[in-house]
Amino acid sequence: MVNFRRSRIFPVALVLIIVAVAVAALVSLTRIVFNTSTSTATVSQTDASRQALLDTGADRAVRMTVRGQIVADEQFRSYQITITPSSRVLTTYTGYLDKQVDQIALGNNVPSYEEFVYSLDRANLTKGVELTGDKNDTRGICATGQVYQFTILKADKSVGSLWTSTCRGSKGSLDASVDQLSALFQSQIPGASDIVRKIDL
Repeated sequence: MVNFRRSRIFPVALVLIIVAVAVAALVSLTRIVFNTSTSTATVSQTDASRQALLDTGADRAVRMTVRGQIVADEQFRSYQITITPSSRVLTTYTGYLDKQVDQIALGNNVPSYEEFVYSLDRANLTKGVELTGDKNDTRGICATGQVYQFTILKADKSVGSLWTSTCRGSKGSLDASVDQLSALFQSQIPGASDIVRKIDL
């Protein structure tokens, strides 16, 4: 009788073990395939953004937009630095309707622009994955700090945009040093730090 029970239990146990191993293998395979496809998509997006950044065509530009704390309209401040192969422009604003406070507009040339975008590339400007939908909506983000958005433009249209903030809970999509990138942009405009300081961001 005991031998009969053992002979019935053994095949059932063996089948259960085989099923468990098969399920575990299937889960592992699914994870590998999913991670590979995700990392491939990330790499291809980064490569495309990097190519766009390093393009020195006349219709290309890079822009940094910095938004201050979310406060009353009269106290809200922001600024923008846009660099193209032929120009460098810093504009400071007050209010949510972007009333211009000050502006510095300077010329530029292709070799200068090329050095600049390569320095941005080495500072990992394109490192990160551009968010979509609500995750890419910066409205209301980091109400007590600053939001930094870095945009690569072609014919004045965005072909890549990453952002981050000074608030710990709102890292955003940029995976690079915002201090380093901000310093590189400001160094393109002599006197930029003095102009930005005036608006008390």
